[in-house]
Amino acid sequence: MPRPRFCCQCAGTLSLQRPPGDTHERLVCQSCGYIRYENPKIISGCIIERDGRYLLCQRGIAPRIGTWTLPAGFMENGETTEQAALREVWEETGVRAEIVSPYSIFSVPAISEVYIVFRAIALEDTGRYGPETMDCRFFAPEEIPWEQIYYPAIRQILERYIAERRAGSYGIYIGSDDSGTIHFIR
Repeated sequence: MPRPRFCCQCAGTLSLQRPPGDTHERLVCQSCGYIRYENPKIISGCIIERDGRYLLCQRGIAPRIGTWTLPAGFMENGETTEQAALREVWEETGVRAEIVSPYSIFSVPAISEVYIVFRAIALEDTGRYGPETMDCRFFAPEEIPWEQIYYPAIRQILERYIAERRAGSYGIYIGSDDSGTIHFIR
């Protein structure tokens, strides 16, 4: 995504520089001094299990149309991570859910994204999914189209969850795409 070139306050020119006392380069307006902060995007979603099967949705929009993923999406201003996760589940799958617990906070620094995934249960399945979804369904672990999972982070989260479910002990994962720690709550 290209960086903005003009200030949203005065339409002056933005340039990359390190403001006094800051630790990072920022876009700074050369006219009024406004600093434009660019922060990571938060993606919030849920792992929903029913009878040993996991809810996945098939993407109907770019990028990667036709791939499968957990129901999740970008958090909107003014919502909590929990509200964002439940909204995305509803919009993408037509499932009303209830959050059981946090499950994973997964950072992908290379693309400035943070995934927050919750464990949830399905309360209602309307059988109607939103326009961003081509299909959605519950898969047994051996039926999951692993090679068609949208993103490696989602695959890692889902694989870990299935293994933990089989072991009967869930942790909370905090990490990134190259390292991390599972914290088990006893």
